[in-house]
Amino acid sequence: MSDNESPVVSAAAARETVPDRGVPVTPGTTPGVTSGTPASPSPSPSQSPSSVTTAGQDDATSVPRPIREAASWSWRILLIGAGLGAVGWLLGTLQSIVVPLAVALLLAVILTPLRQVLEERLRFPRGVASGVSLVGLILAVAALMTFAGQQLTTGFQDLSGQVVEGFNELAALLDERFNLRLQDYQQDLLAEVESQRDAIIAGALGAASTAGNLLVGGVIALFCAFFFLHDPRGIWGWVVGLLPAAARDKVHQAGRRGVVTLSAYARTQVLVAAVDAVGIGLGALFFVPSLALPIGVVVFISSFVPMVGAIVSGVVATVVVLVAQGWVAALIMLGIVILVQQIEAHVLQPFLMGQAVSLHPVAVILSVAVGSFVAGIAGALFAVPLAALLNTVVLYLNGHDKFPELGDDDKLPIRWRAPDAPPISLPRRGGRADDADREPAEGSS
Repeated sequence: MSDNESPVVSAAAARETVPDRGVPVTPGTTPGVTSGTPASPSPSPSQSPSSVTTAGQDDATSVPRPIREAASWSWRILLIGAGLGAVGWLLGTLQSIVVPLAVALLLAVILTPLRQVLEERLRFPRGVASGVSLVGLILAVAALMTFAGQQLTTGFQDLSGQVVEGFNELAALLDERFNLRLQDYQQDLLAEVESQRDAIIAGALGAASTAGNLLVGGVIALFCAFFFLHDPRGIWGWVVGLLPAAARDKVHQAGRRGVVTLSAYARTQVLVAAVDAVGIGLGALFFVPSLALPIGVVVFISSFVPMVGAIVSGVVATVVVLVAQGWVAALIMLGIVILVQQIEAHVLQPFLMGQAVSLHPVAVILSVAVGSFVAGIAGALFAVPLAALLNTVVLYLNGHDKFPELGDDDKLPIRWRAPDAPPISLPRRGGRADDADREPAEGSS
């Protein structure tokens, strides 16, 4: 610095101008950055601007976009699969509780119209109407099973001679065509049964334990079914109240539509099972009159397992007629079974189900297969109604309402209490209740 230069920087020198942009720059700052903001480190002379701007994108651009999207979907699918697996494991562990609850829900859905008739037409109280509906169902099922059991015992006594004769004819046919003499294997069969005596006893004890579990499950199902009939809105309000406030109304509206779907499925399945039982039972009446009612009961119960149950019950009816009346009668019986099942598949199911339970036959078959694999007979029984329920709920949550006529005006009171319930009094420190602290029950007005 020369002697003529002042150590103080002049104002003109302090405000330099960038030639290409005309932006004033204060010494010590970077162009485009205010004086109060610290300057960002400038790139070194060895780095080009393009390498600086693409340094953070090298990893992203080096992987093709389809691979990145597939990876992002993969971890989401794996996470969803893990969640579904955990839910399935939990349901399998709690099967003795979950199955009675599902049975109770189906019973409540089926008996709700009867309870409404008793309550509205005959002026029964809600509790009495619920109890009468449930007890009436129990008595009807017990009477039907008792009568069917008596008919089954009588029918097999009448057919015992025909069964023995048919077995002898089968043994003679095997001996003549295949040189297979069943008498030679009789002693071996008895010896094998004797050697498996301990396993047979263990199986009998296991059957007794299973019967006990079924009895306990039946009691739980009846108990829950009564309260599902008596106070469905209060129970549902408690469940919805556990959710965040923003999701309650949406879940409530989806639940309303799910109940409509479940009701349509249950009532339609009962009607279809009754038609199958009557049709096949009338066919069996011409060949085995003493076993027509038991065959009808078996068909009715089996028809609650879609598709698979109808096939199994038809095979049972055909085999019984085959043993009793021979090949010609069995073929006629098989034709009757096929005719009834075709009427069910092509007339009753599409007409009665309609849009309420819109599941493709492939979805029905896969649901039954997965349910039976995961939970056995109970899984096969509840797979299709569960799939129909989930289909309706998920579609509504995604913006597709299958039942727009229901509307969204129905609002569910959370933490609901009956209007005639006594007020809740909170005792104060002095030992007396202050009426001013009592809160009116929500939904009582």
